[in-house]
Amino acid sequence: MAATIRRDKGWDEACAARNPCYIAQAMSEAPPDRLSNNPSSPYFDAKLMERGVGVRFKGIEKTNVEEYCISEGWVRVEAGKAKDRYGNPLTIKLTGPVEVYFKS
Repeated sequence: MAATIRRDKGWDEACAARNPCYIAQAMSEAPPDRLSNNPSSPYFDAKLMERGVGVRFKGIEKTNVEEYCISEGWVRVEAGKAKDRYGNPLTIKLTGPVEVYFKS
């Protein structure tokens, strides 16, 4: 299957240079290598979020994942109820095996 180039909102050459995972992504039934649920992130994809993505980290189902990367083996989860000065939740980056699947 050929990879397609994503040129949706906020795409530019500088963004592509900083984020190689963002450039080419095979459009298949497999979840993307990296995904975020924060709309200001370049890895945010509303269609995938509506479809539902499940994350297993070290064999345990996680429901509080803010962002993940399969190839680098990490997830970013919220650190309790703490917020930064802009009202965004503080996050912790945890490393280990990551499994991602579509719920539907």
